[in-house]
Parts: sequence; structure tokens; C-alpha cells
Amino acid sequence: MLVLGPRLAVALALLTAVAAAVAIVGRLGHGRQIAVAAARAALQLAAVSLVITAIISSLWATAAFVMLMCAVATVTSGRRITGGPNGWWAGVPIATASLTVVAALLVAGLVPLRGIAIIPIAGILTGGAMTATSLAGRRFNDDLRARRGEVEAALALGLLPRDAALLVCRPAASQALIPALDQTRTVGLVTLPGAFVGVLLGGASPLTAGIIQLFVLVGLLAVEATAIVLTIELMARGRLRPRSS
Repeated sequence: MLVLGPRLAVALALLTAVAAAVAIVGRLGHGRQIAVAAARAALQLAAVSLVITAIISSLWATAAFVMLMCAVATVTSGRRITGGPNGWWAGVPIATASLTVVAALLVAGLVPLRGIAIIPIAGILTGGAMTATSLAGRRFNDDLRARRGEVEAALALGLLPRDAALLVCRPAASQALIPALDQTRTVGLVTLPGAFVGVLLGGASPLTAGIIQLFVLVGLLAVEATAIVLTIELMARGRLRPRSS
């Protein structure tokens, strides 16, 4: 799909520099983080490529790697949402949403019980759950701070703290599902996602590639919707919030 060589390395470096420069000039506040994220991605992908090659023949090693993915996703979302030690609650929506679907697919026989099949599916679903959890959590926090008066008014009317928080913050937090919805609605018209392109380049027919991509997108919708609902519930109950909230 891409021509490998020195020119590709230069292009990657230039794209990273452009992204960081635009963020700095536009005062987005993430210039350094873009450069660090790109460097980490390169190192992590190189390491993961070697690890996956070594573990795909063992189901126990595959299971351990999937749990590691969930742990990293939990830490990432937890930091985004709380910035504190109680961020481990982010693992509840991430693991529940993604691992339940993976287990169901394995039991139904739709995904072969082999590392080479389990790891990509688990990675896609866990990544979707992580993104949805982070977005829902941050939106919930923002609304809780910005609309504190409305929450207090609901409490004054006799609503329980959980119900008051949900009444005010649920609409904004639910918007975390919009990226997955837009991706599903526009697939094939705006974007050709990685699963489709990868299967197609692997020699499968366009019909097979399309069916597999549809399966991935619908699975992501289920996972992300579940993760968002669980995240909102945990935050309304005060489990997954910054200490200052």
C-alpha cells in the first residue's frame, strides 16, 4: 500500500512536524504531545509487531496480551477523565463492553480460537471502548462543572444525586457516540477503514471485505454504546470523577 524506504521515514517525520507546528501556531496546546505520541507510536508498533509474532501460537499468551491492552486502555482513559488514582474505574466500561463482545464472538464461532484472529478484533473493540469512555467521561465532567447550578436545583427539588447528575449531564456525554455513528454512516462514501482495505489487499473479494468491515463497525457501535452507558452511570454515582468534582 505504501512504498517502504527512506522517503517514507522522511514523510512521517515531516507530517509529525507539520501537525505539531499547526497545533503550536493555532494555540491548541498539544504541539509537544503530538511529537511524543508519534514517537511512542513508532516504538510501540515496532515492539508489538515482534511480540505478536511470538505469542499468536499460544492462547494463554494471547489472553494475557488482550488483558494488557485493557489495562493500558484503562490507564489512558482514567487519566483523561480523573487525573487521579480513582481512574481505574474506567476499566469497568472498557473491559465489560469489549471483552463481553469478544467472548460472545468466540462462543458463537464467528471468530476462530486463534491468536492471529483474536488480537486484532480485541484491539479494535478495546480501542473503541477506550475512546468512547474518555469522550463520555470528559463531556460529563465539563457539563457537571459548567451546569453545577442546574444540578443543585435538581437536588433542591428532591432528586437523588445520581438522578440529578444524569438529568443534566447525560445528553452531553451521550454525544461520545457521534464519531462511531458518523463513521458507520459514511463508510465507503467518505472513508475506507483499515479492516476493509487490509482484507482487500490480503486477497479477499470486495464483498468479503465489505462484510468484515460492516461486522467491525456494528461491533464497535455495540461496544461504544455499552461503554458510554456504563461510564455515565459510574460518573453519576461518583465513582469515576476528579476529586475536585
